[in-house]
Formats: sequence, structure tokens, C-alpha cells
Amino acid sequence: MQHLPPFIAPSEHHDADSALAQIQHIYQHSVNHLRQAMREFVAGADMADTRVRAFYPFVRVQVNTAKRQPEGLNNRLSYGFVAEAGRFETTLTRPDLFAYYIRQQLMLLLQNHGVSLQVGTSSQQIPIHFSFADDEHMEGSLSPDRQALMREVFDLPDLNAMDDGIANGTHAPTPTDGRPLSLFTAPRIDYSLQRLRHYTGTSPRWFQNYVLFTNYQFYIDEFIALGHTEMQNPNSEYIAFVEPGNMVTRRVGLPAEEVDALGQTPPRLPQMPGYHLVRKGHSGISMVNIGVGPANAKTITDHIAVLRPHAWLMLGHCAGLRTTQQLGDYVLAHAYVREDHVLDEELPLWVPIPALAEIQLALERAVSEVTNCQGSDLKRLMRTGTVASTDNRNWELLPDNSPQRRFSQSRAVALDMESATIAANGFRFRVPYGTLLCVSDKPLHGEIKLPGMANHFYRERVNQHLQIGIRALELLRAAGPAQLHSRKLRSFAEVAFQ
Repeated sequence: MQHLPPFIAPSEHHDADSALAQIQHIYQHSVNHLRQAMREFVAGADMADTRVRAFYPFVRVQVNTAKRQPEGLNNRLSYGFVAEAGRFETTLTRPDLFAYYIRQQLMLLLQNHGVSLQVGTSSQQIPIHFSFADDEHMEGSLSPDRQALMREVFDLPDLNAMDDGIANGTHAPTPTDGRPLSLFTAPRIDYSLQRLRHYTGTSPRWFQNYVLFTNYQFYIDEFIALGHTEMQNPNSEYIAFVEPGNMVTRRVGLPAEEVDALGQTPPRLPQMPGYHLVRKGHSGISMVNIGVGPANAKTITDHIAVLRPHAWLMLGHCAGLRTTQQLGDYVLAHAYVREDHVLDEELPLWVPIPALAEIQLALERAVSEVTNCQGSDLKRLMRTGTVASTDNRNWELLPDNSPQRRFSQSRAVALDMESATIAANGFRFRVPYGTLLCVSDKPLHGEIKLPGMANHFYRERVNQHLQIGIRALELLRAAGPAQLHSRKLRSFAEVAFQ
């Protein structure tokens, strides 16, 4: 016997606000049904032969011509429209978290195509794990036997419903399926929201639209110091600083909010701790210490991508490969050699990863402003070139010297383990990306990391490097998303959602 919530019939909408309100109503109606059933299950209710089920909302649009209306046409935007006539749809989740984003995407569809939106209840089940509120952990009190019984009563996450075929360009809908409106289905998004909590120790609600990645804790220490300094400045543009455990510090003079009470200092740091300088409209800066290696870089970008950020940048250390480089010099990546291998299945090696002009210009300008260097002085301090990323941290110990030969043939000027992965996943998920690295050693030239050299290097460069990354994001934010989301990142028949 199925235990379902009362059915909500599809409805037609001609404005984004009413469509969003209906999406929120259907979603809340569904998760309330699941949460109540879960409370009864935890309390010991007999649910033998009962299947508790609820469904995600969907939004659908029927477009008879790909021609856009003049009043909606915005040639600067690379999203907000469909590429051809047909029926397009997607399932949606967490309309509380994504309210601004969903409303914007729906509004663009209405403006560009002048058609109505259909909102209804989909046939895609909501897994019970994805229905809990951020601060709810009802399942924790269940006995092992009762936990095992959950799969007999509730829907559990189904990996077949959350692959990345749309983003990878391999999705092939059947003739009766609607074509996708979004890169991600609702279950795929929910899966990543859960993973973000696990890996970063912070709720997805705190993530901002401009993201910095680093592979060293030194950068995080500087970011924490900056965050607390900003919170003591009553004129700061940032309104809160959030640390792992959802520990919230409000800017001086601002009252605490109800959500702040949910924060708890974690007993230990998570695998990839996240920190957030919060600005109104999610326009602040998030920073994540991804640690070492391309696997971590892929993991975290796989999940942050569902939040649809406007840009992410890699700030880290690298091996300088040229004799003319000095420790502390910067490298602005304009191409990548991908020997990381973690994305070979999703993004073939024959796919080029282009440099994005808007990101490159912002990073170059930021280096110039923060270091007060221009012209030839800037060129001596920062080199633009190819960065090679490898999955072998000890590549220089291989006996046949083949990695060194390949790096030389590629004209690489620097080597690290994460940058190509972050750039490639930015390309794959249509998130503008960039890389600015700092030379910390030169293994090909006998300059390996030694304690004294390293300590001096960190004192001299880490704070400056972080300031450059933050300044670059400020420049990108000032330019606006319309300039950031390049057509270089969009395929032939692209989804309409950003």
C-alpha cells in the first residue's frame, strides 16, 4: 500500500513569482509528508506493507520556435533561452535555498520566449534522506534493525537518477521525454548538498557565489584572520563570517539570527573545511581548503557546481619549471596539461580547456594592484603560461625522465596537482574558472622545499597571494555575471538554466 500526499495538479503560470510560489508549495507539501511519516516511523509505528512516497516539483515549458522575443533578448547573456523548439523540463529541489536563482531562470525564459510555465508534481521520488531539514537527524535514534527496515518503507537515494549525463553532453532523452532545462536534476542537487555538509563542515546555505580553492592551510589561516577583522568593521560590506560547524560571527552592530544558534564547534576539522565571508545576495566569498590531489579537487567541485557559482579560482603553490623563475613568483595559467586523470571518463583529453579572458584580466589586474607592479616589473613577478597537473606527487623520482620530457614539450612553466582538475570541472559544469599559483620550489633545478626556505616563503607571499585572489573576485563581481558566463562554456544545444 502506498502512502502518498494529496495530489497537487499541474498549473499554468505567466510570471516567475507565481511559478516559484507553486514550486515552493509543492516541495514543502512533499517534504512535510515525508517528515511526518519519518517521525511516526522513529516513534515505532507499524508500517509493514506500507510504502511512504512523495515527489519533487517540476517546471516545464513548451517552445514552438527558438526565436527569442525582442523585449527579452539580451545578447550579453549566454543562458536564459532554449536553442530549439520543443518541450523542456526539469525537477527542482530546495526552492528555499535556490529561490533567487530559480526565479531568475524562470523570468528569463518568460522574457525570451513569451510562453507560459507549467508547474506540477513530478514522478521523481524524493529520497527520505533528502527530506530532512539541515538541523534534523531523526534517523540517528533508530536501532540497526529499524534502520534496515527504512528501505522497505521509504525511497532511498537512487544513483541512476543523479548521473552527470546532461553536463557531460551524453544525455540522450527518449522521444517521449522532455529535454532538460537544467544541468542537474533535483536528486543530483540534493546528493551534492548532503556531500557539501560532510566535506566542508558547513551548510550549503552559507556558500557564496565567488569561490576560492587552496591546497594549503596557511591560506585558510589568513582568510580566517581577514574574516574576523571584517566582522569588527561596522562599515564592512560583509555581514557574517561562517566557519566549520556553522559557527557564525556577525558583523559588529548586527543582531544574531535564529540560524546562528545551530552552530557548534566541531570536534575535528572536516576533510575539506569551508569558510564563508557572507555578503547580501550570496555575493560574498567562500574559501575551501581542498588539500592535496586531483581527487579532492574533483570531489569538491562536483558538489559546489550544483550551487551555480559565478566564478571559482585556484590559489595554491606550484613547482616552477623554468630557470628564470624565482621562489615567490606568480604563475597565471592560460592553458593546462591534464595528467591528473580523474576526469578522463567525463571529459575526454581531446577537449581543450580554454582560458577565459574576463578571469585572466581580473587576475592580472589584481596582481598589479596588490603588488604595485606594472609593465616589465609585473612580467618579472608573474609569468603567464601552461600549468601541468599530475596525479603523481613524486613524478620527479620516475627513472625514465618521461614526465619531464612531456612537460618540456608542452611548454609548461609550472606543475601542481589540482589546477587542471578545477579548470576542467569548471569547463564541464559551465562555471567560470581561473588559476593563479605561486612558485614554492624548483625541483628540476635543485631548489627543493627546505624548512627555512619554506617558512620565509610563507611569511612573504601567502597574505599577498590571498589578497590578490580576493581582489580578483571583487573585480569579477563588479563586472557582473552577464560578463562572466562566457559562451566558451556553452555547447550547441545548451540547457536554458545558468
